Amino acid sequence: MSATQKNEKVKGPEITVEELDGLSTLDQANKITRRFVLWSAGGGLIPVPLVDIAAIYAAQVTMITKMSQVYEIPFSEHKFKNVLLPLFGALGIVPVTTGILASVIKVIPGVGQLISSLSMPVMAGAITYATGSIFAAHFEAGGTLLDFNPEVMKEHYKKLFDEGKTVAKDAAGA
Repeated sequence: MSATQKNEKVKGPEITVEELDGLSTLDQANKITRRFVLWSAGGGLIPVPLVDIAAIYAAQVTMITKMSQVYEIPFSEHKFKNVLLPLFGALGIVPVTTGILASVIKVIPGVGQLISSLSMPVMAGAITYATGSIFAAHFEAGGTLLDFNPEVMKEHYKKLFDEGKTVAKDAAGA
């Protein structure tokens, strides 16, 4: 069974074999990342506080699972979580706190939803873009989840997050 066929068995945004056939592993990973940027941004619109964060996390787990299958690398959610949290920490307190506040503010009728809908989708898309991009580069270089070093990747992750804000805004407008 090819990596693209295995990819279809993981729940989440469907990416058909036809969409990935003929693409290099990096192009497949980039296509998966772009698809999950949109899904994460959509997760940011879920009106229930903290459920949106859970949906964004689930999208990222599924994205890296699919990407791991493309690269034929074993996936472990536990290991992924252990490297993801330090990466989020690299963004600093402001983006992380902003994301949590954007989720919690949804409890305020009307205005809470409006404020959250302006910031949460872009934040979610940017984080997903940074996560997908950094893992694609790591896997492309022959790395696995076991040898991923978040400390080494922190500065690059911050740059990808900033780049991801633009990507998420552009994707939302498309």
